Amino acid sequence: MLHFFQILILAVVQGACELLPVSSSAHVIVAEKLMGLDPSSPEMTMLLVMLHTGTMFAVIVYFWRRWQRDYFAASGQAQWFIIQVLFATACTCIVGLGLKLLIEKVILRGHPHAEIEDLFDNLPLVAAALAAVGVLIIFAGLREQKEPRHSEVQPQHSLWIGLIQGLCIPFRGFSRSGATISTGLILGLPKAKLEEFSFALAVAITPLAIGREAYRLLKTHALTGPGNVLHLFLPGLLGMVLSFIAGLGALVWLSQWLEGGRWKFFGYYCLAAAAAVLALHFGHFAAR
Repeated sequence: MLHFFQILILAVVQGACELLPVSSSAHVIVAEKLMGLDPSSPEMTMLLVMLHTGTMFAVIVYFWRRWQRDYFAASGQAQWFIIQVLFATACTCIVGLGLKLLIEKVILRGHPHAEIEDLFDNLPLVAAALAAVGVLIIFAGLREQKEPRHSEVQPQHSLWIGLIQGLCIPFRGFSRSGATISTGLILGLPKAKLEEFSFALAVAITPLAIGREAYRLLKTHALTGPGNVLHLFLPGLLGMVLSFIAGLGALVWLSQWLEGGRWKFFGYYCLAAAAAVLALHFGHFAAR
């Protein structure tokens, strides 16, 4: 059973970083490693998903009025927005499922009971993903246009954004918000619309992740009583509340930085974080 202080630290790290394009998962994994926890265990992956759920609710609270104003004022606008979100999410699921099968059946073929979550505690892979998204963010920031070519998200934009989001599923460190917003900037979409669309995708994808990790956790523990279920999910429920609070604060900061033309600085941070994760890995390896 996790201690309250451990849950508090992980919730603050997740909530503060999830909605910033710096990969909350990478930061949480490093924090778990420093606390001697196993990021690939069902308990920890379920906790991570519940922390995502807290920030999902923060997204809904923060963006609700903007979504109402921009998309839900007219039924036609709402329908078009929902279709684009579902289309992008479908593209994400196709890529994510394909990568899952490739990793589990081919790359990890020699490992018994191989799961995609086995990659989550691989610090060199996390560092590589952080570096990759850092380069993408910097490239998008340098190509950012003062006058966007498009005013609304179109199917071709949803396609590319959804496909890129699919890469974030197996590779912790490849920031979901950083990748999706950067892709939209490269495609010539306005920042405000990208913010709204990217975080709407987070709301759409999170329930799928909750279902998968809840099933994985229950299957691992083969629970028989309702009391055991509550005991197992209590850390995640507590973390969800704490990450919701931290997520609201992070959203305010992200909006200010994104709309202030400082997007590329998040990329520089990701590169520095990648170097730090590698240093942590090799430092821990040398200390053995």
